[in-house]
Parts: sequence; structure tokens; C-alpha cells
Amino acid sequence: MLRMSVKQEEYILIGDDVKIVFLGGTGGHMRIMIDAPKDVNIVRSRALEKRITNPDELEKLPKYYAEPEHPEKYKKKKANVVIVKNNQK
Repeated sequence: MLRMSVKQEEYILIGDDVKIVFLGGTGGHMRIMIDAPKDVNIVRSRALEKRITNPDELEKLPKYYAEPEHPEKYKKKKANVVIVKNNQK
């Protein structure tokens, strides 16, 4: 799975014909625009989960959870800065 950060009105391309534009958001909501051919099936996870009544089929659906914090390997490391004064005359 690819995880990326985007700015408002930035977009990503999936293949040659699917474009997702990030419009911004408030609180826990994000607005996006999806430009895709009519033959591409686009469905919201919440709507899909409501339609499935069989618990076994529901368990087969992929689950994605936001990580509360980036893993240590992705955090910026603070650079050790040494200031040297040159008192040449």
C-alpha cells in the first residue's frame, strides 16, 4: 500500500485514465474528486459494508486504519549543529 501526503488541489494519477483531485477538508473529512471512465467501478467502503449481510463476506473486505503517528523510520532526525566562531584578525 502506498501512503502519501498531498496538498489541497493536488492530484494523483492511477494508470492513464483515473485522476483523483484532493479538494481539502475539515475535521475528519476530506473532499475528493474522481475523474474516471464510466466502466471503472467506484464505491465507498461504508456503502459496500451496508450492502453485505453475510459476516464471512464482510470479514474478507480489506480494512485500512489510519496510523496515529508515523513510524520512527519516517520521522525527521534532528541534525546536530555545531557553531564555530572564527576569531581571526
